[in-house]
Amino acid sequence: MTTTEAVFRRDRAIILAGLIGITGLSWAYMFYLAAQMGGASMSSEMGEMAMPQMQTWGIVDLVLMFVMWSVMMVAMMVPSAAPMILVFAKVERNNRNSQRPFAPTAAFVFGYLVIWTAFSAVATLAQWGLHSAALLSPMMVSTSQVVGGGLLIAAGVFQWTPLKRACLVHCRSPLHFFMSEWRDGTSGALKMGSHHGAFCVGCCWVLMALLFVVGVMNLLWVAAIAAFVLIEKMVPRGEMVGRVAGVALVAAGVTILAGTF
Repeated sequence: MTTTEAVFRRDRAIILAGLIGITGLSWAYMFYLAAQMGGASMSSEMGEMAMPQMQTWGIVDLVLMFVMWSVMMVAMMVPSAAPMILVFAKVERNNRNSQRPFAPTAAFVFGYLVIWTAFSAVATLAQWGLHSAALLSPMMVSTSQVVGGGLLIAAGVFQWTPLKRACLVHCRSPLHFFMSEWRDGTSGALKMGSHHGAFCVGCCWVLMALLFVVGVMNLLWVAAIAAFVLIEKMVPRGEMVGRVAGVALVAAGVTILAGTF
């Protein structure tokens, strides 16, 4: 093994350890919240943990919900971003070895997480709106079959749209992404991280909205959606898996809406 290969392996091990640590801490925090709220069971009742038992939210409640969503997005989305982060780190190591401008991998990761944090703010406001309209139960599950069925159908249809495909192609092709988006320096790393985050949000935002159907803090479903995102982005023919899932989501949504008549 050459010195360069040894350095690459060391970098890879350090970065993977960091990503695993971040993800693990995020999941630990979510389980902690669940336990604090008396819903630590991994059953369908997990969603009881976080909805404030009140008619209106105050600033503190909004902040707590925002933190919850932000941590949950880290837990769900960092694993599927790992291949892109590792490719970035390898390119930057090559730049450093060649005496070219380079940036820390942390800058790319930070840019990526900034976008998901912004998404968390939007999700928090959406949850506040649904709560204010009495469309969420204390378990943070939609109380409206129309809303629930509509979200399932929307998510299913979105799996077949050109926007979904375009975003998924970027998420599945790290080399293609960097060849078309590369920027030098720390500011460039931040921009690339945010661009990748934007593509990931474009790919997955409707899937995250499904949490309002199954329970925002139903950790079984949180894990299932995270696993689906990972499969869709990383396994061969992941796009087809997503489209098949889209058909199933539409069927489930139609079934729910049919029950309203």
